[in-house]
Amino acid sequence: MQIFDGASSARKLRLLRLYRRNPRRMLVVPLDHPLTDGPIAGGGFGLNRLVGQLATNGADAVVLHKGSVRRVDPAWFTQMSLVVHLSASTAHAPDPDAKCLVATVEEALRLGADAVSVHVNVGSRQEARQIADMAVVAEACDRWNIPLMAMMYPRGPRVTDPRDPELVAAAVTVAAELGADLIKTYALESDVDMLRLTASCPVPILVAGGPRVGDEKALLEFVDSALRCGAAGIAMGRNIFESDNPAATTRELARLVHGDVPPPAPVEFGVKNLNDMNSMKEMGNREAHVA
Repeated sequence: MQIFDGASSARKLRLLRLYRRNPRRMLVVPLDHPLTDGPIAGGGFGLNRLVGQLATNGADAVVLHKGSVRRVDPAWFTQMSLVVHLSASTAHAPDPDAKCLVATVEEALRLGADAVSVHVNVGSRQEARQIADMAVVAEACDRWNIPLMAMMYPRGPRVTDPRDPELVAAAVTVAAELGADLIKTYALESDVDMLRLTASCPVPILVAGGPRVGDEKALLEFVDSALRCGAAGIAMGRNIFESDNPAATTRELARLVHGDVPPPAPVEFGVKNLNDMNSMKEMGNREAHVA
């Protein structure tokens, strides 16, 4: 299988965890936004509840910064993988596109991560440093046998159209050349361009969810189109955690990505251990059977 080509047994094991529901498709939910944009709705204690809703409704992985990981019950990661994000910038910086490393692969492993992610803005003023940082992370991933997800975007003073097919292809190629196992990037507007992008890239591509879409039908059509054009899945944050019902939205997206509907499970605050979580799942299964 392409994703396992050349991977060590330890790296294969972690990739299998990422692709736990479907060997070719993945639903990833990035929750790294607060460091960039400020608190998201339901922050603090609500983060644990949100991650629980993702885990019990079909998400394959969640992306968190290292501080947030400590505020989430680790039991959720028996059902869903943890990706620790290693780079950051804030929306208030003189150059918001200048990402820098804020964590290491070793820190991510100590937190129990199944993978790490880095963000590179190709075309930014600090492009050279970001590419060099990604190369350092890629080497550490090889040393510790942990998958690397690269978030690659054309952004910078000379980028007039960040979704230009040639620019997106160039950004994706940087990640593939430096050893990424997964690449998150923009969806292209033309199906032909998107098919060409996914067919030419040797690494699975996850389509970024982008800004909030208020129309659920339009959101599902967007995801369906990306999958039909060869995307290996989606990496969607705002359209899930800003929705009126994150659990239901996750479940519907998982149905599209994986081709089935994971059973809904009630989520409560303060799940303390695996037995509590299993009890919650059994309750959800009983309620679904009665319905």
